[in-house]
Amino acid sequence: MATVTRATIGQLHDKLTVKLSKEDYLPSFDKKLKEYSKTANIPGFRKGMVPVGMVKKMYGSSIFTDEILKSVEKELYTWLNAEKPEIFGQPLPLQNDLRSMDMNNPADFEFGFEIGLKPEYEMADIAKAKVTFHKVKATDAMVDEEISRMQIKGGNMTEPETVDNDENVLNILFTEADKDGAVVEGGVSKENSVILKYLTAATRKKFMGKKTGETVTVQLSKAFDDDKLAMFLQDLGFDKDDKEAAKKYFNLEIVKIGLVEKRELTEDFFKEIYPNKEIKTEAELRDAIKEEIENYWQGQSRNQLQDQLYHYLIDETNMDFPVEFLKRWLQTGGDKEKTAEEVEKEFPAFSNQLKWTLISDKLIKEHKLEVGNEELREYMKVEIMRYFGTMNLGEDTSWIESYIDRMMKDEKQVDASYRRLITDKLFNWIEGQAKAKEKEVTPEELTAMQHNHQH
Repeated sequence: MATVTRATIGQLHDKLTVKLSKEDYLPSFDKKLKEYSKTANIPGFRKGMVPVGMVKKMYGSSIFTDEILKSVEKELYTWLNAEKPEIFGQPLPLQNDLRSMDMNNPADFEFGFEIGLKPEYEMADIAKAKVTFHKVKATDAMVDEEISRMQIKGGNMTEPETVDNDENVLNILFTEADKDGAVVEGGVSKENSVILKYLTAATRKKFMGKKTGETVTVQLSKAFDDDKLAMFLQDLGFDKDDKEAAKKYFNLEIVKIGLVEKRELTEDFFKEIYPNKEIKTEAELRDAIKEEIENYWQGQSRNQLQDQLYHYLIDETNMDFPVEFLKRWLQTGGDKEKTAEEVEKEFPAFSNQLKWTLISDKLIKEHKLEVGNEELREYMKVEIMRYFGTMNLGEDTSWIESYIDRMMKDEKQVDASYRRLITDKLFNWIEGQAKAKEKEVTPEELTAMQHNHQH
């Protein structure tokens, strides 16, 4: 009779040994041989009349091995389902020598497997997390900039004869030269567009009054401020931090001069910007834009707060892991086996992800966080409407429901939507337990936090 025994081989790391006697697999082996004899197509024999001995001679060895392994798998998972140990993934087979399986000399066999156990742990107290909600307030300057952007986007492009405005858009041929303007043979030559205000004050002055076809010779490092210099170095084919390239001189020949005439702030323009709002005055437009800006940064602030809470739970929750088991699992569990060096490099992030999975699963289960079918459907509907944006979908939108019906049959789509919704619910709950202090910051400060500290 088959048995499964368990022994500890390390921290949260156990070995399972499945022992099979001949009686556990021989009956199924004999039965399978008879089934093959009734279905096998072997030249010289009518179908269904192939002697069992012939089948055994031709296919017996592989059938014998298959039936033993099936018996092992059956016993292993019967034990796991009965004992229900909290394990990571699936049991990993230890080195088992299949060459000892001889159908002509049936014997008792042992097969070893290792399992990694999930740890018991005490979760960090969310109420003690020292976290900050970094709030961005929409300023008049931010609203002015957005209105100007909208006016330019909706404006008309004109082609003045001379450069006379910091808002002029110049199509410029950049040609590498020396400081006197003599062209460097084999040097860089490339056309690019530049808004005049992106140039330094001294360089802008050189361009004022110039016409199409005229040239200004500049040194790149003196023509652009640092924040714009890196971008133009890359556009010209250099590395953005190439200090030697920044010292190079270029002839900047004006190919074309453009200027966008900004749209006037009229009711028709307001309707184009916000078709679903009744905006009649510039003051109402400013209020709508201010609300939109603050809603955007509110979302960014929440993301940053959630990042703080994620790291607090990860860093302050002590949890042991079956490290050796997990490393072997990481090494052999994918489509392609990883090297030991790859495993060591990936393991910190891998173990953090496992840690977060245990924490989030526990919180979801303990606080009964759920996502129902109606919530999934409503989420998908919102995503559909966002995809189509401001397009006129007509009065009959009944097709949306049938479209959602099809989406609900797509397992990947449903899983992705479920994960998004359950994650939102989880972080909403976590935020509710935390006592975040509020601090006003600039958009640049918040963006820097997001770039430097993201999970």
